[in-house]
Amino acid sequence: MSASERDEGCEGIEELDEIDSFDSGDSLGHHLSFTVPEGAEGRLDAWLAAQAPELSRARIQALIKEGRVTCGGAAVKANAKPKAGQVVEIAVPAPVPAIPEPEEIPLDILYEDGDCLVLNKPAGLVVHPAPGHASGTLVNALLHHCRDLGGVGGVERPGIVHRLDKDTSGLMVVAKNDAAMAGFVRLFQTGGIAKEYLALVHGAPQKASGTVSTLIGRHPEHRKKMAVVARNGKHAVTHYAVEKRLGVISLVRCRIETGRTHQIRVHMQSLGCPVVGDALYGKSAADKRLSPVPARQMLHAAHLVFAHPVTGAAMDFTAPLPADFAAQMGD
Repeated sequence: MSASERDEGCEGIEELDEIDSFDSGDSLGHHLSFTVPEGAEGRLDAWLAAQAPELSRARIQALIKEGRVTCGGAAVKANAKPKAGQVVEIAVPAPVPAIPEPEEIPLDILYEDGDCLVLNKPAGLVVHPAPGHASGTLVNALLHHCRDLGGVGGVERPGIVHRLDKDTSGLMVVAKNDAAMAGFVRLFQTGGIAKEYLALVHGAPQKASGTVSTLIGRHPEHRKKMAVVARNGKHAVTHYAVEKRLGVISLVRCRIETGRTHQIRVHMQSLGCPVVGDALYGKSAADKRLSPVPARQMLHAAHLVFAHPVTGAAMDFTAPLPADFAAQMGD
Protein backbone atom coordinates (compact mmCIF):
# COMPACT_ATOMS: atom_id res chain seq x y z
CA MET A 1 0.00 0.00 0.00
CA SER A 2 1.39 3.40 -0.92
CA ALA A 3 1.57 6.28 1.51
CA SER A 4 -1.75 7.93 2.23
CA GLU A 5 -1.59 11.68 2.38
CA ARG A 6 -3.16 13.80 5.06
CA ASP A 7 -4.42 16.62 2.88
CA GLU A 8 -7.03 19.21 3.58
CA GLY A 9 -10.66 17.52 3.47
CA CYS A 10 -13.25 13.01 2.44
CA GLU A 11 -15.17 10.10 1.39
CA GLY A 12 -15.70 6.89 3.11
CA ILE A 13 -12.90 6.73 5.66
CA GLU A 14 -10.71 9.41 4.46
CA GLU A 15 -7.98 11.58 5.68
CA LEU A 16 -8.80 15.25 6.08
CA ASP A 17 -9.01 15.66 2.32
CA GLU A 18 -12.21 17.68 2.42
CA ILE A 19 -12.60 19.97 5.39
CA ASP A 20 -15.19 21.94 3.45
CA SER A 21 -18.22 19.61 3.41
CA PHE A 22 -20.09 19.36 0.12
CA ASP A 23 -23.12 18.04 1.96
CA SER A 24 -23.60 21.28 3.84
CA GLY A 25 -25.90 23.71 2.09
CA ASP A 26 -25.75 27.47 1.98
CA SER A 27 -29.12 27.86 3.72
CA LEU A 28 -27.69 30.17 6.34
CA GLY A 29 -25.48 32.12 3.94
CA HIS A 30 -26.40 34.66 1.29
CA HIS A 31 -26.13 35.22 -2.44
CA LEU A 32 -24.85 38.20 -4.38
CA SER A 33 -25.65 38.91 -8.02
CA PHE A 34 -23.89 41.34 -10.37
CA THR A 35 -24.55 42.21 -14.00
CA VAL A 36 -21.42 43.16 -15.91
CA PRO A 37 -21.82 46.58 -17.58
CA GLU A 38 -20.29 47.79 -20.83
CA GLY A 39 -16.66 48.78 -20.50
CA ALA A 40 -15.75 46.40 -17.63
CA GLU A 41 -12.04 45.57 -17.79
CA GLY A 42 -9.41 43.43 -16.11
CA ARG A 43 -9.75 40.08 -14.38
CA LEU A 44 -13.08 38.86 -13.08
CA ASP A 45 -11.84 38.44 -9.50
CA ALA A 46 -10.60 42.05 -9.38
CA TRP A 47 -13.84 43.36 -10.90
CA LEU A 48 -15.94 41.44 -8.38
CA ALA A 49 -13.82 42.73 -5.49
CA ALA A 50 -14.67 46.25 -6.59
CA GLN A 51 -18.40 45.43 -6.74
CA ALA A 52 -18.46 43.70 -3.35
CA PRO A 53 -16.19 45.68 -1.01
CA GLU A 54 -17.31 43.52 1.94
CA LEU A 55 -15.40 40.65 0.32
CA SER A 56 -11.64 40.90 -0.18
CA ARG A 57 -10.12 39.84 -3.47
CA ALA A 58 -8.47 36.92 -1.66
CA ARG A 59 -11.87 35.87 -0.30
CA ILE A 60 -13.41 36.07 -3.76
CA GLN A 61 -10.57 33.97 -5.17
CA ALA A 62 -11.21 31.37 -2.46
CA LEU A 63 -14.93 31.31 -3.29
CA ILE A 64 -14.08 30.92 -6.98
CA LYS A 65 -11.79 28.00 -6.14
CA GLU A 66 -14.61 26.39 -4.16
CA GLY A 67 -16.93 26.75 -7.16
CA ARG A 68 -19.20 29.24 -5.39
CA VAL A 69 -18.93 31.90 -8.11
CA THR A 70 -20.94 31.08 -11.22
CA CYS A 71 -22.14 32.58 -14.46
CA GLY A 72 -25.13 30.96 -16.11
CA GLY A 73 -24.84 28.08 -13.64
CA ALA A 74 -21.25 27.28 -14.60
CA ALA A 75 -18.23 27.85 -12.39
CA VAL A 76 -15.95 30.71 -13.41
CA LYS A 77 -12.20 31.24 -13.33
CA ALA A 78 -10.50 34.04 -11.42
CA ASN A 79 -8.61 35.24 -14.49
CA ALA A 80 -11.64 35.26 -16.77
CA LYS A 81 -12.50 38.53 -18.49
CA PRO A 82 -15.84 40.05 -17.46
CA LYS A 83 -18.16 40.40 -20.48
CA ALA A 84 -20.96 42.91 -20.76
CA GLY A 85 -24.35 41.44 -19.93
CA GLN A 86 -23.04 38.50 -17.94
CA VAL A 87 -24.79 37.86 -14.62
CA VAL A 88 -22.29 36.65 -12.03
CA GLU A 89 -23.60 34.95 -8.87
CA ILE A 90 -21.65 34.57 -5.63
CA ALA A 91 -22.88 32.05 -3.04
CA VAL A 92 -21.38 33.24 0.24
CA PRO A 93 -21.56 30.53 2.94
CA ALA A 94 -22.55 31.37 6.48
CA PRO A 95 -19.72 31.61 9.01
CA VAL A 96 -19.16 28.53 11.14
CA PRO A 97 -18.94 29.01 14.93
CA ALA A 98 -15.28 28.92 15.94
CA ILE A 99 -15.79 26.65 18.95
CA PRO A 100 -18.37 23.81 18.74
CA GLU A 101 -20.51 23.18 21.81
CA PRO A 102 -20.93 19.78 23.54
CA GLU A 103 -24.24 18.04 22.77
CA GLU A 104 -25.67 14.81 24.16
CA ILE A 105 -25.90 12.71 21.02
CA PRO A 106 -25.73 8.87 21.21
CA LEU A 107 -22.54 7.27 19.87
CA ASP A 108 -21.97 3.65 18.81
CA ILE A 109 -18.49 3.18 20.29
CA LEU A 110 -16.77 -0.10 19.46
CA TYR A 111 -13.55 0.55 21.37
CA GLU A 112 -12.21 3.19 23.73
CA ASP A 113 -9.17 3.75 25.91
CA GLY A 114 -7.37 6.80 27.25
CA ASP A 115 -5.82 7.62 23.88
CA CYS A 116 -8.41 6.95 21.21
CA LEU A 117 -11.76 5.52 20.34
CA VAL A 118 -13.27 3.71 17.38
CA LEU A 119 -16.90 4.30 16.52
CA ASN A 120 -19.50 3.21 14.01
CA LYS A 121 -20.93 6.39 12.47
CA PRO A 122 -24.54 6.19 11.31
CA ALA A 123 -25.58 7.56 7.94
CA GLY A 124 -26.98 11.06 8.24
CA LEU A 125 -24.55 12.25 10.91
CA VAL A 126 -22.31 15.12 9.79
CA VAL A 127 -18.76 14.79 11.12
CA HIS A 128 -17.92 18.40 11.93
CA PRO A 129 -19.72 21.77 11.97
CA ALA A 130 -20.01 23.48 8.60
CA PRO A 131 -22.35 26.00 6.97
CA GLY A 132 -25.85 24.61 7.35
CA HIS A 133 -24.74 22.17 10.06
CA ALA A 134 -23.60 24.32 12.96
CA SER A 135 -24.70 21.73 15.54
CA GLY A 136 -25.82 18.12 15.85
CA THR A 137 -22.52 16.82 14.47
CA LEU A 138 -20.14 14.07 15.55
CA VAL A 139 -17.80 16.73 16.94
CA ASN A 140 -20.58 18.06 19.18
CA ALA A 141 -21.24 14.51 20.39
CA LEU A 142 -17.55 13.83 21.03
CA LEU A 143 -17.15 17.00 23.08
CA HIS A 144 -19.96 15.77 25.35
CA HIS A 145 -18.61 12.22 25.58
CA CYS A 146 -14.94 13.18 26.05
CA ARG A 147 -15.01 16.13 28.42
CA ASP A 148 -11.25 16.73 28.12
CA LEU A 149 -11.08 16.45 24.33
CA GLY A 150 -10.58 20.21 24.15
CA GLY A 151 -8.62 21.39 21.14
CA VAL A 152 -6.88 18.10 20.30
CA GLY A 153 -6.05 18.56 16.63
CA GLY A 154 -7.72 22.01 16.53
CA VAL A 155 -10.64 23.65 18.30
CA GLU A 156 -12.99 23.40 15.31
CA ARG A 157 -12.53 19.64 14.76
CA PRO A 158 -11.21 18.22 18.03
CA GLY A 159 -10.10 14.62 17.79
CA ILE A 160 -10.98 14.32 14.10
CA VAL A 161 -8.22 12.62 12.13
CA HIS A 162 -10.29 11.72 9.08
CA ARG A 163 -13.92 11.93 8.11
CA LEU A 164 -16.81 10.23 6.37
CA ASP A 165 -19.40 11.85 4.14
CA LYS A 166 -22.65 12.67 5.90
CA ASP A 167 -24.50 9.78 4.24
CA THR A 168 -21.67 7.25 4.44
CA SER A 169 -21.84 4.93 7.43
CA GLY A 170 -19.15 2.99 9.24
CA LEU A 171 -15.87 3.06 11.09
CA MET A 172 -14.00 6.15 12.23
CA VAL A 173 -11.09 6.62 14.64
CA VAL A 174 -10.86 9.57 17.02
CA ALA A 175 -7.77 10.84 18.86
CA LYS A 176 -8.31 11.77 22.51
CA ASN A 177 -4.96 13.47 23.10
CA ASP A 178 -2.12 15.08 21.18
CA ALA A 179 0.08 11.97 21.28
CA ALA A 180 -2.67 9.88 19.69
CA MET A 181 -3.36 12.58 17.12
CA ALA A 182 0.30 12.66 16.11
CA GLY A 183 0.33 8.86 15.95
CA PHE A 184 -2.72 8.70 13.71
CA VAL A 185 -1.31 11.38 11.43
CA ARG A 186 1.84 9.28 10.98
CA LEU A 187 -0.25 6.19 10.25
CA PHE A 188 -2.24 7.95 7.56
CA GLN A 189 0.86 9.51 6.04
CA THR A 190 2.66 6.17 5.82
CA GLY A 191 -0.28 4.03 4.73
CA GLY A 192 -0.39 2.37 8.14
CA ILE A 193 -4.19 2.18 8.25
CA ALA A 194 -5.90 -0.39 6.03
CA LYS A 195 -9.35 0.88 5.04
CA GLU A 196 -12.03 -1.19 3.34
CA TYR A 197 -15.54 -0.20 2.31
CA LEU A 198 -18.54 -2.10 1.08
CA ALA A 199 -20.53 -0.46 -1.70
CA LEU A 200 -23.70 -1.44 -3.49
CA VAL A 201 -23.39 -0.33 -7.10
CA HIS A 202 -25.60 -0.39 -10.17
CA GLY A 203 -24.64 -3.20 -12.54
CA ALA A 204 -21.16 -4.66 -12.09
CA PRO A 205 -17.67 -3.60 -13.18
CA GLN A 206 -16.54 -5.22 -16.44
CA LYS A 207 -13.68 -6.86 -14.56
CA ALA A 208 -14.54 -8.70 -11.36
CA SER A 209 -11.57 -7.09 -9.62
CA GLY A 210 -9.06 -4.43 -10.41
CA THR A 211 -7.49 -1.09 -9.52
CA VAL A 212 -8.64 2.39 -10.47
CA SER A 213 -5.78 4.90 -10.44
CA THR A 214 -6.63 8.42 -11.59
CA LEU A 215 -6.40 12.08 -10.76
CA ILE A 216 -9.45 13.45 -8.96
CA GLY A 217 -10.28 17.15 -8.95
CA ARG A 218 -13.24 19.45 -8.65
CA HIS A 219 -15.76 19.15 -11.47
CA PRO A 220 -15.24 21.99 -13.96
CA GLU A 221 -18.91 23.00 -13.92
CA HIS A 222 -20.63 21.62 -10.81
CA ARG A 223 -19.10 22.93 -7.57
CA LYS A 224 -20.56 20.16 -5.40
CA LYS A 225 -19.04 17.40 -7.54
CA MET A 226 -15.62 15.91 -8.00
CA ALA A 227 -14.49 14.20 -11.18
CA VAL A 228 -11.74 12.16 -12.80
CA VAL A 229 -9.56 14.81 -14.45
CA ALA A 230 -6.63 14.78 -16.84
CA ARG A 231 -4.60 17.36 -14.88
CA ASN A 232 -4.68 19.62 -11.83
CA GLY A 233 -6.07 16.85 -9.64
CA LYS A 234 -4.87 14.66 -6.77
CA HIS A 235 -3.68 11.10 -7.29
CA ALA A 236 -6.30 8.59 -6.12
CA VAL A 237 -6.06 4.79 -5.97
CA THR A 238 -8.94 2.38 -5.30
CA HIS A 239 -8.67 -1.42 -5.38
CA TYR A 240 -12.02 -3.17 -5.84
CA ALA A 241 -13.47 -6.68 -5.99
CA VAL A 242 -17.03 -7.79 -6.72
CA GLU A 243 -18.22 -9.76 -3.69
CA LYS A 244 -21.70 -10.71 -4.90
CA ARG A 245 -24.04 -10.13 -7.85
CA LEU A 246 -27.53 -9.18 -6.67
CA GLY A 247 -29.54 -8.94 -9.87
CA VAL A 248 -29.30 -5.39 -11.20
CA ILE A 249 -26.92 -4.32 -8.44
CA SER A 250 -23.67 -5.72 -7.01
CA LEU A 251 -21.85 -5.72 -3.70
CA VAL A 252 -18.30 -4.43 -4.18
CA ARG A 253 -15.47 -4.33 -1.64
CA CYS A 254 -13.16 -1.33 -2.05
CA ARG A 255 -9.75 -0.76 -0.47
CA ILE A 256 -8.43 2.76 -0.78
CA GLU A 257 -4.80 3.83 -0.73
CA THR A 258 -5.65 7.53 -0.74
CA GLY A 259 -8.44 9.53 0.85
CA ARG A 260 -9.69 11.92 -1.79
CA THR A 261 -12.98 13.73 -1.73
CA HIS A 262 -15.77 11.34 -2.81
CA GLN A 263 -13.07 8.96 -4.09
CA ILE A 264 -15.01 5.69 -4.17
CA ARG A 265 -18.15 7.36 -5.48
CA VAL A 266 -16.22 9.00 -8.34
CA HIS A 267 -14.22 5.87 -9.16
CA MET A 268 -17.30 3.63 -9.22
CA GLN A 269 -19.03 6.11 -11.49
CA SER A 270 -15.98 6.09 -13.76
CA LEU A 271 -16.43 2.31 -14.12
CA GLY A 272 -20.06 2.85 -15.17
CA CYS A 273 -21.31 1.46 -11.86
CA PRO A 274 -22.29 4.36 -9.60
CA VAL A 275 -23.10 3.75 -5.96
CA VAL A 276 -26.75 2.92 -5.32
CA GLY A 277 -28.64 5.87 -3.81
CA ASP A 278 -25.94 8.39 -4.67
CA ALA A 279 -27.83 11.59 -5.43
CA LEU A 280 -24.71 13.33 -6.76
CA TYR A 281 -23.07 10.71 -8.97
CA GLY A 282 -25.71 8.02 -9.30
CA LYS A 283 -28.69 6.93 -11.36
CA SER A 284 -31.84 8.34 -9.78
CA ALA A 285 -34.19 6.58 -12.22
CA ALA A 286 -32.55 3.22 -11.51
CA ASP A 287 -32.65 3.92 -7.77
CA LYS A 288 -36.41 4.43 -7.93
CA ARG A 289 -36.88 0.97 -9.42
CA LEU A 290 -35.25 -0.68 -6.40
CA SER A 291 -37.24 -1.92 -3.43
CA PRO A 292 -36.89 -0.37 -0.99
CA VAL A 293 -35.92 2.88 -2.71
CA PRO A 294 -32.57 3.89 -1.15
CA ALA A 295 -32.67 7.02 0.99
CA ARG A 296 -28.91 7.56 0.90
CA GLN A 297 -25.75 6.35 -0.85
CA MET A 298 -25.07 2.68 -0.08
CA LEU A 299 -21.46 3.08 1.06
CA HIS A 300 -20.19 1.65 4.35
CA ALA A 301 -16.73 1.84 5.96
CA ALA A 302 -16.66 -1.80 6.99
CA HIS A 303 -13.13 -2.72 8.07
CA LEU A 304 -10.17 -0.96 9.71
CA VAL A 305 -6.79 -2.40 10.61
CA PHE A 306 -4.04 -0.34 12.23
CA ALA A 307 -1.47 -0.23 15.00
CA HIS A 308 -2.54 1.65 18.13
CA PRO A 309 -1.26 5.23 17.69
CA VAL A 310 0.45 5.25 21.11
CA THR A 311 1.11 1.66 22.22
CA GLY A 312 1.56 0.06 18.79
CA ALA A 313 -0.82 -2.81 19.64
CA ALA A 314 -2.56 -4.46 16.68
CA MET A 315 -6.12 -3.18 16.20
CA ASP A 316 -8.72 -4.77 13.89
CA PHE A 317 -12.35 -3.63 13.65
CA THR A 318 -15.37 -4.57 11.54
CA ALA A 319 -18.63 -2.64 11.51
CA PRO A 320 -21.83 -4.61 10.79
CA LEU A 321 -23.95 -3.57 7.85
CA PRO A 322 -26.65 -1.02 8.71
CA ALA A 323 -30.26 -2.14 8.33
CA ASP A 324 -30.92 -0.04 5.21
CA PHE A 325 -27.83 -1.49 3.51
CA ALA A 326 -28.80 -5.06 4.38
CA ALA A 327 -32.36 -4.43 3.14
CA GLN A 328 -31.03 -3.59 -0.33
CA MET A 329 -29.31 -6.96 -0.35
CA GLY A 330 -32.47 -8.79 0.65
CA ASP A 331 -31.05 -9.77 4.06
